[in-house]
Amino acid sequence: MPAQPHILVFGGTVEGRELVEWLAARASCLVTSCTATSYGASLVAGGPQVTSSCEPLPPARIAQLMDKTSFACVVDATHPYATHISKSIRDVAQTRGVPVLRLVREGAAAGPWHEVDGPEQAAAYIEAHEGAALLTTGSKDLPTFVQGVTAASERLYVRVLPVLASLEKTAALGIPARHVIAMQGPFSKELNVALIREFGIQTLVTKASGAAGGFWEKIEAAQECGCEAVVIRRPVEESGLSAEEVREQLVARFGV
Repeated sequence: MPAQPHILVFGGTVEGRELVEWLAARASCLVTSCTATSYGASLVAGGPQVTSSCEPLPPARIAQLMDKTSFACVVDATHPYATHISKSIRDVAQTRGVPVLRLVREGAAAGPWHEVDGPEQAAAYIEAHEGAALLTTGSKDLPTFVQGVTAASERLYVRVLPVLASLEKTAALGIPARHVIAMQGPFSKELNVALIREFGIQTLVTKASGAAGGFWEKIEAAQECGCEAVVIRRPVEESGLSAEEVREQLVARFGV
């Protein structure tokens, strides 16, 4: 193992950002931080030993990245719903003999919400119930909701990242600007309550994103306001490590 191990972190989540910042503060290793967007990279407070890559990485680009540098370890801290990128990371690393630590958010047991298996079912729920709906699932699945909900431009309020691509997408889908909340989360319970009440929301749609994604603040706000919470289940039940366990492994196994 080299005197200063090189750690490759695939992030874009709160946990990924915090891990890169923790590694940078230790100054005992080199770090390559990969996020899908420049916006995600801008949220990471790095350091002189941190190199950033901010672009979507298909398997071929991941392979190029791993072939270019001898990494001691790969940490997959991507979003729990980004199953395709996790599989690519695991497959490419395995063929090169590079160990992978999967950082997994805690899940949520059954609770005071209505669970669905995907955005199609969430849209069907909104269609079958009256009132305005607040979507807190990002911009990727917006076309599914617009297509699946009658009078979508009147009934849907969407919370997206404050980046041009998100605003262009909502405009192209016919969502009025007054129905777009462009903010960086996670959000407090109080802010969620304020938004639900301001827009008269009767259905709040979220992913089971865990504490780091502000999941419980949304659920508690919905309960307080008498608003139905619709939760999109995670696509797979993963095994992996908590953020603290990943840190412990990096120190014990890789000398970070």
